[in-house]
Amino acid sequence: MRRLLIGSVTLAVILMTGCSGHSGSGEEGASGTPAASTSAQAPAGFGTLKNVCGAGTAKPSTVQGVTGTSIQVGVMSDIGFTKNSEFPDAAKVFTSWCNAAGGINGRKLVPVTRDTKLTQVRGQVLAACNSDFALVGGGAALDGLGVADRLKCLLPDFPAQSTQAIGSDLQVLATGAGVGYFPYAGFYTWLLKDKYPDSRQKVGVIAGDSPVSKTLSAQYTEAVVGLGGKVSYSDLYPASGVTDWTPFAQRIKNDGVKGLTFLGDFASLAKLEQALTSIGYAPDWIDANSNAYGSAFVQLAGTALAKQHNYAELSATAPLESASSNPATQQVIDLFKKYAPGRPVTYPVLRAFSAWLLFATSARDCTTLTRTCVYENAIKQTSWTGGGLQAPADLSRNNIPPQCYSIVETTTSGWQPADFKPDNGPYRCDAPAYKYKGKYGTPLTLKAVGKSLSDLT
Repeated sequence: MRRLLIGSVTLAVILMTGCSGHSGSGEEGASGTPAASTSAQAPAGFGTLKNVCGAGTAKPSTVQGVTGTSIQVGVMSDIGFTKNSEFPDAAKVFTSWCNAAGGINGRKLVPVTRDTKLTQVRGQVLAACNSDFALVGGGAALDGLGVADRLKCLLPDFPAQSTQAIGSDLQVLATGAGVGYFPYAGFYTWLLKDKYPDSRQKVGVIAGDSPVSKTLSAQYTEAVVGLGGKVSYSDLYPASGVTDWTPFAQRIKNDGVKGLTFLGDFASLAKLEQALTSIGYAPDWIDANSNAYGSAFVQLAGTALAKQHNYAELSATAPLESASSNPATQQVIDLFKKYAPGRPVTYPVLRAFSAWLLFATSARDCTTLTRTCVYENAIKQTSWTGGGLQAPADLSRNNIPPQCYSIVETTTSGWQPADFKPDNGPYRCDAPAYKYKGKYGTPLTLKAVGKSLSDLT
């Protein structure tokens, strides 16, 4: 599981006790509207990807969500609960840029935000099943609630991030799913063996008291041991919140924890770090997880960052701080300035852009636009980089362990790339493959809901 939405998942528990070519015939679309035609717009490229979007003459289609002039896609988001508009913002920026260049072979992208409001995932998936061509560039903390319905209606999913639904059928995660493998083996090998070898036998794991976080805690504990470490301290904190973090900080100090894995919301972590600082204790390292990667955590943690050593692994995505040397990251920043001025570019935004690019290029290469074609084009990618936004990922199978990773650390002035000896641009690509031995569930398949790939149109 990815950790981008742990905080929302924890709180939720409390709340609930043929496929290639670009040409077409110029016939009328399925809706009876004229098919999109070639215009004077110049094709738009992104990073190393050429001609991502552009004009063209689209063939007619009878597929849901597709007309002669448009493609409607759903964008999953918990915005009604979190008030966080990262995924809708990314959708607005990407589709505005793409449509300005002519769309997908002349068809304009029409994003529809599917506001899951944290607990209403199934209803929003069913709404998407009734009108969308696919789900693109979004994510919901409790996405597992909608997988069965999504598979029953044969709706492809190109999420920015996934939590409970990783590796399910008809889902293509642009960073790779890595089902069955600990996704942070490279990061933890660096922490335990390279950077802080003295911490290896004194690792602590603290997680929010929810079923999802408990499963994550078990996975991390197993992986730490499997990578040669030892978990000497394990604890849960109330998901509803902690009034005083001092008792937790004292237990961490008393145990002599040298490396701390925190599985929860970054606001709680900031309070824990302030408590640790106030009692004069600092582990060698804290895995703050990617939830904390942003200015909000830095502001909340404040002066504690002068003592506490936070790190986060970004699933082999180039850090925002590398934009000056990474054109693709800089292009996202520039597009936000143009199409969503004032809106922040965040790690989830970068993940969303890679998902949008994967969908757009897969759809672009369909002579006749169908779900089958787009899905099959996506899983042909064996070295997907999102035009340079991330390290290469093999999307042909969902159980390939990740090899590359990127690590950032905090300072009192913000996040910055860590000195982890990258060997491939901003990435290091020597991660060992750690396969789980415990049983943590399996992704839902089409077969489980009485469907197969032959049903996909």
